[in-house]
Amino acid sequence: MIADLKPYPAMKNSGVPWLGEVPEHWNMERAKWLFRKMDRPVRDADEVVTCFRDGTVTLRKNRRVRGFTESLKELGYQGIRRGDLVIHAMDAFAGAIGVADADGKGTPVYSVCEPTSTANAQFYAYTVREMARSQWIQALAKGIRERSTDFRFEGFGSQAVPLPPLPEQAAIVQFLDHEDRRIRRYIRAKQKLIKLLEEQKQAIIHRVVTRGLDPNVRLKPSGVEWLGDVPEHWEVRTLGQLAGSFRTGPFGSILHQSEYVEGGTPIVNPTHMRDGRVVAESKCSVPPSVAQRLSNYALEVDDVVFSRRGELGRCALVRDHESGWICGTGSMRVRINYVDLEPEYLIRVLQVRWVGEYLSLFSVGATMESLNTGILKGVPVLLPPVAEQRKIVEATARMTEVLRQAADDAQREITLLREYRTRLIADVVTGKLDVREAAAGLPDEAEEPEPLDEAEALANAEDAMADDLDTELQEAEA
Repeated sequence: MIADLKPYPAMKNSGVPWLGEVPEHWNMERAKWLFRKMDRPVRDADEVVTCFRDGTVTLRKNRRVRGFTESLKELGYQGIRRGDLVIHAMDAFAGAIGVADADGKGTPVYSVCEPTSTANAQFYAYTVREMARSQWIQALAKGIRERSTDFRFEGFGSQAVPLPPLPEQAAIVQFLDHEDRRIRRYIRAKQKLIKLLEEQKQAIIHRVVTRGLDPNVRLKPSGVEWLGDVPEHWEVRTLGQLAGSFRTGPFGSILHQSEYVEGGTPIVNPTHMRDGRVVAESKCSVPPSVAQRLSNYALEVDDVVFSRRGELGRCALVRDHESGWICGTGSMRVRINYVDLEPEYLIRVLQVRWVGEYLSLFSVGATMESLNTGILKGVPVLLPPVAEQRKIVEATARMTEVLRQAADDAQREITLLREYRTRLIADVVTGKLDVREAAAGLPDEAEEPEPLDEAEALANAEDAMADDLDTELQEAEA
């Protein structure tokens, strides 16, 4: 069906840089004539609504019940109703724009907009998110604080936006929603495959790093109840005994996503740790001036970087080309004293499942699972002689290579699917592809929320906490 999509027969110049040409029959209109800014009172039964960077606006409890700070006074909170277009003034540049799927209340950081009879709120959620993706909102930002932009209703209302006929707006929304559901299902299938491959790899590595390569080796108690017996000639140490220093990544007040650029110095967050390796994301990087400011958080060769929240136990070894990259907000840098210890062996030990289970068991935080240096220092590390460590590294690499390649292939497919979805949305909402006929042939589908993929779930934890911090800053000013 996608291959059959064609451009509109006649186009015209929209006069808007981020939009380019639009179909000839589309009008252009200021957003303030299509939406009314609402300022509703909060009702006693209203629960907190959060606007996430993936475009979902829902009751906070629908996404997660842990991992948030709470605004103490709720000064200026406003009523939100199902069907409202909600724009996060300080995070709109990152895509925090969507349509509320429930009644509730939200922070004064949000612009709550009710559509007029000529506007489909879902169509304009897609449209304004495309303004964000193209960095148009970032270009308009006043930047009242270093960690924020300031895209409030006045700024939104002054923007010229496309105005297709109302039935065409609905057709575009129907088509994009359908394709988004399809792509999410594909991504989840690939992620399940990666998980199965990882479990097989984990089983192989766990057996080797706890018993070695000799099936007839003499064993002794490890001294750690849940580790059991280990080879008699191995030592048992803790990560704290092996580490020279621990460093938590900068918090949101020091580094905010608004400072990210494409092609700068990479920031290493939990989503960039994969299979013991650091996998950079071009858009998650900072310019030289910010990298210099964050030099205390820079990584060196053979550092180990850990996820501080989300999937505890996720970690990666810093290799040559990653030296100088920055430990991110959700990460922790561990600098190791490599005496009688091979870096590649250590990262294999730290990747086994029991490390993550240990960290989760002892994790702290009243509202979220988190990791501190005290917990990390207690992680047991099994140490065979260096020569045996090298043999273990070679053996596990050989035994898991096919699994690793299959997982890498699946991950590349996920990346391509996400890129395809982004490009498709951009081409459709800006009028580069005509989907009216395709939408007419789609079946009616129940509106059920698609589960988040891994990257979105981690990102949502970050932007929800940033949302709370924005509210606290406004309350402090008040």
